[in-house]
Amino acid sequence: MLRFAPSPTGDMHIGNLRVALFNYIVSKQKQEDLIVRIEDTDKERNIEGKDKEILGILDLFGIEYSQVIYQSENFRFHSAMAIQLIHDKKSFSCFCSAEWLENKREESKANKKAYRYDDACANLPAELVIDNMNPFTIRIAKPTNDITIKDHIKGDITFKPDEVDSFIILRQDKTPTYNFACAVDDMLSDISIVIRGEDHVSNTPKQDHIRASLKYDKKIEYAHLPIILNDDGKKMSKRDDASSVKWLLEEGFLPSAISNYLILIGNKAPKDIFSLDEAIEWFKLENISKSPVRFDITMLRYINSEHLKLLDPKELSRYVGFADEEIGKLAKIYLEEASTTKELRSKIDSIFAPKIIPQEFKEQSSILLAAIKSAPYFDEYDDFKNYIMKESGLKGKNFFKPLRLLLTGAEHGPDLAEIYKYLKNYIGEIAK
Repeated sequence: MLRFAPSPTGDMHIGNLRVALFNYIVSKQKQEDLIVRIEDTDKERNIEGKDKEILGILDLFGIEYSQVIYQSENFRFHSAMAIQLIHDKKSFSCFCSAEWLENKREESKANKKAYRYDDACANLPAELVIDNMNPFTIRIAKPTNDITIKDHIKGDITFKPDEVDSFIILRQDKTPTYNFACAVDDMLSDISIVIRGEDHVSNTPKQDHIRASLKYDKKIEYAHLPIILNDDGKKMSKRDDASSVKWLLEEGFLPSAISNYLILIGNKAPKDIFSLDEAIEWFKLENISKSPVRFDITMLRYINSEHLKLLDPKELSRYVGFADEEIGKLAKIYLEEASTTKELRSKIDSIFAPKIIPQEFKEQSSILLAAIKSAPYFDEYDDFKNYIMKESGLKGKNFFKPLRLLLTGAEHGPDLAEIYKYLKNYIGEIAK
């Protein structure tokens, strides 16, 4: 079993989508189910409706999953497991105040040492624990041995006991901390491999230690994906528009192209352009680079353009507001200068919108417009051109420049002969 575990706290980040794609691919390769676990335990940060938005994006990208689980629904299991750890003397009650702990952190900072909880409450007498009425958290006892994790990208990673510490598993309000809930849920779902971002590496030994303390024998394998960097070489954040999957879709990038790009970067692929189904055939976690990858919007534009070229003309026409095969063929011509559906729509909209003619071509345009309106239907561009040229008496720049403006709304663009093939049935609607 594999899992994708997003939090409903904001727009889906491209790094999260990459995680979802890799989980989906590996689930197909291993012929195991993929579940979606909505990690909604942080009630203050949850945004209403974001869970549905996440599921909608997964569906849009063709990422199939067998079940949706909400982490908050597992609270009873988290509590039961915490009680089990107390019963087995693998955890203890901690009465240290937040202020006292903060002072300890500041002391460590001043001494330039990593903060570690000093187990002040680890060995309190039982009667003191029972009679104590102060608020308390539950901490898991620190490990006594090294913890080694199998990582398909980074290789085996070993953590010393001091790197794990006696960390909190239940807060004062008895809700589980992230690591405890995550570890228990992965255990309950019988997860075989966890694929996630490398920012979770420090959480991994803690989660492994929790399961070991609960006497769970199965060793979960991991794959920690390197982060995606922006143009400044920093981790892509919400301030980077392109970090948002929603923004990329609104800008006119196809789901198939975004998937292609996110699978391609930092990877060994047999070719640049491929489908998700094709990636399932050759993808290997071990081929993912250990180094961070830089997001390249220019490369994404190229990939998007190639995926647009692969679309059936009628399907492409729908992206620009039509359902006409001829308009789809016309849009493909404009892929020489446009790389997103948003840009294509702008090109096609200019053709059918009222034309703005520069002052220097106003007179010629009026003459040409009259000639176009009186022209019969011509199947070939040359016949159409010759008729308009004869009727208007114009030639050269005074003919071709305003004619292009009248037919396309732009001073430059593809060959008019190519454009005319697909616009000839719309001439009366365009030149008005």
